[in-house]
Amino acid sequence: MAAKSQPNIPKAKSLDGVTNDRTASQGQWGRACCALTGPVVDIVTGHARLSDIWAKTPPITRKAAQLYTLWVTFQVLLYTSLPDFCHKFLPGYVGGIQEGAVTPAGVVNKYQINGLQAWLLTHLLWFANAHLLSWFSPTIIFDNWIPLLWCANILGYAVSTFAMVKGYFFPTSARDCKFTGNFFYNYMMGIEFNPRIGKWFDFKLFFNGRPGIVAWTLINLSFAAKQRELHGHVTNAMVLVNVLQAIYVIDFFWNETWYLKTIDICHDHFGWYLGWGDCVWLPYLYTLQGLYLVYHPVQLSTPHAVGVLLLGLVGYYIFRVANHQKDLFRRTDGRCLIWGRKPKVIECSYTSADGQRHHSKLLVSGFWGVARHFNYVGDLMGSLAYCLACGGSHLLPYFYIIYMAILLTHRCLRDEHRCASKYGRDWERYTAAVPYRLLPGIF
Repeated sequence: MAAKSQPNIPKAKSLDGVTNDRTASQGQWGRACCALTGPVVDIVTGHARLSDIWAKTPPITRKAAQLYTLWVTFQVLLYTSLPDFCHKFLPGYVGGIQEGAVTPAGVVNKYQINGLQAWLLTHLLWFANAHLLSWFSPTIIFDNWIPLLWCANILGYAVSTFAMVKGYFFPTSARDCKFTGNFFYNYMMGIEFNPRIGKWFDFKLFFNGRPGIVAWTLINLSFAAKQRELHGHVTNAMVLVNVLQAIYVIDFFWNETWYLKTIDICHDHFGWYLGWGDCVWLPYLYTLQGLYLVYHPVQLSTPHAVGVLLLGLVGYYIFRVANHQKDLFRRTDGRCLIWGRKPKVIECSYTSADGQRHHSKLLVSGFWGVARHFNYVGDLMGSLAYCLACGGSHLLPYFYIIYMAILLTHRCLRDEHRCASKYGRDWERYTAAVPYRLLPGIF
């Protein structure tokens, strides 16, 4: 689609070295990013009622429903019907049939790892459309943003409800079900550990990775296209957000096999927390910076842009290397080098639910000797970089780093509580060797 040049857009230099383009375009409520906070303020101050806000909110449309149905169906087909071929020609990439961790009941599930393939094919189609086919506008996601939100909510609640019913009446593995006696807790946090349909369609892996994370970069590209349409150019802030978040997304799919060993797959049950969260919360919160920049385009000064880029890249380096160190340590049972030296370990033992005694090792070298969850520090640095790319004119883009800080701190504490119960005194030895959870000298 041809860009619409607006040479007369006034610009104001802010104190943090960025240029903000101010437009007169207001649009409907819910499409302008500043309107996300405005309605709340209006309700609190008595200038509007909830019914007024509801009346201005774009409803679900047939076009959005068709688009979302097509999107999810396409991702299901890529997930279930196209075996991975990327591992056959990409050096270092591990895909195809892989085994997950042992479940509490002793089940070892097999997975078809083909997320990178799905991401590549989806984006190849997107760029082919943008430059050759012209089947749809590159701004199609932004143009249907709120109607698509309703569709995502319908899927999120439908999947969560189905998982709840399935857990009660026809679970995939009854021994891995968890019933607390609290209906709402069961619905929120899930009953089944690994709900599946057939041999390969795993709810947890599909919804954690697809359709939300595959869509993440597409959403950002649609926002960039809309910024170009509205303002005649794409700012360096929008480019930074697209690039830094794309690095994170590609890393996720490149290391999808490693993801099978994370807390999401190994310890969380599948309920509303994951079902609705992956369908709605992830694509709509994690892309907040790009949405903000559509209506508030920011052109960063060169030092600011370089600083944001370096922060994001250093954060990614810490995140990836820390996770690689632990993965290498596990795969080799400690027979490896961490930072050029033989790793230091804490030998520990634990008893599983079936009464069997097991032995394990906890890594205290590399980044894991700096803090017990130093990989989260890298994650938080990357998250902060996304927010800093939006300048300092509004708090809204910074909601993401606030949320991530709360999420990762909670996950850190939850994981440590589980490990303390599992390893007992051996965990006390480990915490004595690595005294800080997240930030050395602070927490």
